[in-house]
Amino acid sequence: MIKYSTPDFTQHPPRSPRVRLGGFVHLPRLLDKARACAAGKLGEFVYPCPLDKRFFAFTGIDPDAFLAAVKSGKGDVEMLAWVNEHTKPAHTIWEIETWSRWLENLGPGDAKRHASMSEDIAKLAPGRDDIRTNFDRLDLDDYISFGGRA
Repeated sequence: MIKYSTPDFTQHPPRSPRVRLGGFVHLPRLLDKARACAAGKLGEFVYPCPLDKRFFAFTGIDPDAFLAAVKSGKGDVEMLAWVNEHTKPAHTIWEIETWSRWLENLGPGDAKRHASMSEDIAKLAPGRDDIRTNFDRLDLDDYISFGGRA
């Protein structure tokens, strides 16, 4: 059984980066990763990874402060309130929505990252030609890594 308060990423992946909380894409996944980090069960996942750092850059929140708040045992709704209180400067729902849509549709970027993503797809699901965004690749990797078949 999955215990979401202390997730074990050697047994299951975090939530999809597409899942939103308070309009923020990736926030539920980030919470899962911080909780797994606090529990010492991060497995091969990284906190804070480059995607996490994009969230922290947008909100102005320090990753260590975020992790400390998670360690206090706050649930998702309490953490959303904490995020909203600590985001500097505060963002409107429209800014959060725009940022979230941008992040959802973000591709790998430069040529080196495109090549790396291409290698990942060739290894994980060579027949797939619909993996275009970073979120597509993360969802595919999570699925395959925990027993799914492409």
